[in-house]
This record gives sequence, structure tokens and C-alpha cells, in this order.
Amino acid sequence: MQKYLIIVIITIFFLLNISKSIAAQTFEDKKKEIIALYNSNSLEEAYDMISKITEEERDYEIWYILGNISQDLDNDTNASFFLQKSIMLKKDFDKAHYNLGNIYLKEKKYNSAINEYKLAIKYKKDFPYYYYNLGCAYLGLKEYKEAKSAFQKAIKLKSDEADFYYNLALSEKKLNNKKEAQEALNKYNRLKEEN
Repeated sequence: MQKYLIIVIITIFFLLNISKSIAAQTFEDKKKEIIALYNSNSLEEAYDMISKITEEERDYEIWYILGNISQDLDNDTNASFFLQKSIMLKKDFDKAHYNLGNIYLKEKKYNSAINEYKLAIKYKKDFPYYYYNLGCAYLGLKEYKEAKSAFQKAIKLKSDEADFYYNLALSEKKLNNKKEAQEALNKYNRLKEEN
């Protein structure tokens, strides 16, 4: 009798573990499909699939995709909420910090944008657009020295992006550095002609 009970307990335990792994596999399959739908710009279909996943089951990437879908549909309020949920689940998720910073920049909440861009940079130091948008937020605050520094870092990482030079020229001009402003503007014009 005792052997029979042990076999039943082991069987139940085994079946529970199998069902958990099947559920995890199913979630990963759903997530791959959601990402594919989002990447193919099938926003409504991706959103519909996500809405069938309970909030407790959603991971940081699902919340991030929801935030991106909301941004794409010009619903920044929902986007902010979803991106913050993503960050709550993965504090060092640079992309969520960056996208949240972009919302704040668009809303002219420059200090909040700067905080998010700095966090994105903290977790991924080699992405030039994090520095570029940080510089744009500093321009919004009229902190031209900090803007210049951010644009220079962006250029160091990606020297063929014309907009980086244009905003560097603007920062240099505001700092009354006429020669440096003209050099940056010349580089901007050359890059624009090449493209």
C-alpha cells in the first residue's frame, strides 16, 4: 500500500512538472508569434494576442511590446504605463527606459527624459541614439554644455549620422563657439549630400 502511494505521488509530481513545462513552452511560442506580428506591423493582431495573456503571466518584453504598440497608436499615456510595468519587471531594460524617455521628451518633460536616457545609457553604454536624445533633452533645458557633450559622445559611437552634427552645431552656436559650430555644420552638410 505504501509503495502504491509513493508511486502515485511521484506520478502526480511528474505530471505537474510536465504541465508547467508545456505552459512555459506555450508562453514562449505565443511571445515569438506576438513579436513576429509586431515586427510585421500587425499591431492589432499582436495586441489581441497579448490581451489573451493574463497580467500575471506577462513578462517585461510583453509589457514593452504593449508600450510600443501604444506609442505607435499615439497613446502615450498607456505607453508610459506599459513601459513602467516593463521596467518594474526588469530594472536594467535599456530599451524601455529609452522609449519612456522619448515620451517625456515629446511631452517636454526634459528632466524626466534625461533621467530615463541616463538609465538607458547606464545599462547600454554603446548605443549612440541614447546620447543623441539625451542631448536633445538638454537642448530643451537650454543646458548647452551638457547637450554638446552628449552629441559628441553620440558622434564618437556613430560618426556618419548627419543629425548628430546639426545638433552639435546648434549647441556650439549657443555656447558662442562660432568656429566649432561652423565645422559641425559643414560636416552635417557633407553627410546630407552623401545621402
